[in-house]
Formats: sequence, structure tokens, C-alpha cells
Amino acid sequence: MPLSPLFRPVAFADVPGWSDDFHRAAYEAFRRSAFQVLTKPYRTGALGVAGEAFAAAQADSRETPAFDDAMARAFFERHFTPALVRPESGGQGLVTGFYEPRVEASPVRTERFTVPLLGRPADLVDLDDANRPAGMDPYLAFARSTPDGLVEYHDRASIERGALAGRGLEIAWLAAKVDAFFIHVQGAARLDMTDGTSRRITYAAKSGQRFTGPGKVLAELGEIPLKSVTMQSIRAWFARNPERIDEILWQNRSYIFFRDAPVDDPELGPVAAAKVPLTAGRSTAVDRLLHTFGTPFFIDAPSLTAFDGKPFRRLMIAQDTGSAITGPARGDLFAGSGDAAGEIAGVINNPADFYALLPSALVGSR
Repeated sequence: MPLSPLFRPVAFADVPGWSDDFHRAAYEAFRRSAFQVLTKPYRTGALGVAGEAFAAAQADSRETPAFDDAMARAFFERHFTPALVRPESGGQGLVTGFYEPRVEASPVRTERFTVPLLGRPADLVDLDDANRPAGMDPYLAFARSTPDGLVEYHDRASIERGALAGRGLEIAWLAAKVDAFFIHVQGAARLDMTDGTSRRITYAAKSGQRFTGPGKVLAELGEIPLKSVTMQSIRAWFARNPERIDEILWQNRSYIFFRDAPVDDPELGPVAAAKVPLTAGRSTAVDRLLHTFGTPFFIDAPSLTAFDGKPFRRLMIAQDTGSAITGPARGDLFAGSGDAAGEIAGVINNPADFYALLPSALVGSR
């Protein structure tokens, strides 16, 4: 597969802020992916960055822990060539943020904890070209098995009205529907259980319909100016208008199902689509149809200062994806776990330039 012309190779000296970054943190994230590919290699994205082209760099990183930042920077400069990623529409790319919520939960329903998080139902079927019924929306990746064949799965409104009640799918109970919704949006959470235990849940499957964000709905209704839509402003609106929560949230028909996930290292985030724990401030979600997991991206977003008060210029590793993350210069930055991370992630919506670090041999062969 040829390398996409959307990549324009440049020198490291031309990457704004490259020499000022803390490369060791990115190296450790890259190294986790390097070990994961020994179990299952990452699929090559449509832009032509072959997964096997990373083999030499991955082998090198597996053999050498990052003992200082200079070593980590030299590693990336030795194995890679930066390439500016040009959006197909021109201009700059875009970054948003995500995080792992941390909320109190109960293992059983109580008077206070009434909102369930559900596990994957037995009648939820993965769809592909081989089993998709004629005429079914090609977007749908899941369907419901019935005696008469596969049909579209229950949507959010149907499920919250009780379509799956009585099946024993509840894996935990929350106190607030808005908290549950944002866990659905983020795809993972840490649960501080009322019995004193701690659990981590992560995405297992979804009902399959298209995602419709409440911020978009509220902006179209004139409730929040589009330029002011953040997670914080959406939560504040729901707090002022609790009687309208279902009206707004049910316009997002997509519903997420969860599974328990181990917390091997409490300092790291959840295991995401690339099958490695996410690293706060160093892992990014990308369009997995276009890009290859494990690819390093240096992201230059000088108007973004939410992480540390400084212009955001950091080396990130592609280790997750999301249905809203589409396009060659589009990223979703993992901010970490808990409320402080949520405060950062909730305000990120910034233009950015993306520099993919491509294996140098791959660039030389184009």
C-alpha cells in the first residue's frame, strides 16, 4: 500500500517545540504498544503507514527502558522522520479531549443509586458485510437477533424505558443519569463502590446507532452558544434543567455497554482500542481507519493551554479511536482519570497541526 500524499516530510528542526518536549513519557507509551504487537500486530491504516514498518523501532524499545529524556529523544530521531499531516479540506486539524470519569457507585440498586450501567446483552450481534440484512443502514455495526432475523438494536430511549429490564445486565448502579451518560461518552470509568472496593469498567459494545452529542443539540435549540459548548457548560445546563435531561439525551440514540477491566497500574488509564493502558497527556485517539495504532504524533496546538498553562506541543502515541474521531488530522487527547482530568478534557477544542513520526525507511521508499 503506497504512503498517502497527505504526509509531507519535514526535518525535526521544523517541528515547533520538538526539542522542548519531555520525550521520555512518550517513549514509555510507545514501548507499551511495542510489547502489545507481539501478541497481535496492529492493522495498517488506509494512509499506508504499514504496521510492520515499525518493527525495528519496536524491537529497539523493547530491549531498552527509557533511562533519561535525551535517550528517548535520540530514539525517535534515529528511527523516524516527521511528516506534516495535511487535512483533506486544507487548513489545520483539530484536537478534543477525553478522560476516565471517577464516580461513586453501588453494586446493587438502592433508593439513591437507581441508574444502571449495563453489560453486553446476549442478543446483541456484531454486524459485517457477510451477515448484514439487505437494506439495513450500513453504519450499524451491531444488530439484535430475533426469531425473524437481525434487526436494528434497541436505542437509548428504548433501553432507558426498560427494553432490557429483567435480564440481569446491571453491573453497577449510579446516582445520576448525567454521570452515566458522560461515562458512555468517555467509554470507561473508575467506580468507587459503596462496599469499599474499586472497579474499572470499559467499553464492551454499543447499540450501534449514530452518536449525537448533547452540546450540538443544545446549541441548535439556542440553549448554549456553540462557541461556549463544553462538558462543563452542558453539565451546568442539565443541573438547571433536570426535567429536560431525557428530552436532550434521548436524541443521542447510541447506547454503550460495559465490562469489568482490571486495574493493573492505578497510575495509568484504561486499556483502550490499541489494547494497552492509556497514558495521561501522551495517548491520543485517532481515526483507526486511516492511521495505524502505535504511530507517534507530535501535536502542535499553541492555543491549548489546559494541561499545564503552556502552549500544547507534545509527542503523543496513537492508542485509541472513537466514532467522532474522523479524518487524517483529528485527535482526541487522553487527559487522565478523575475530576481534575475532566476539567481539562472538557474544554479542549482547539486547532492543531499534526506531525506523524513515520518510520524513516517507509519515507525513503515513497
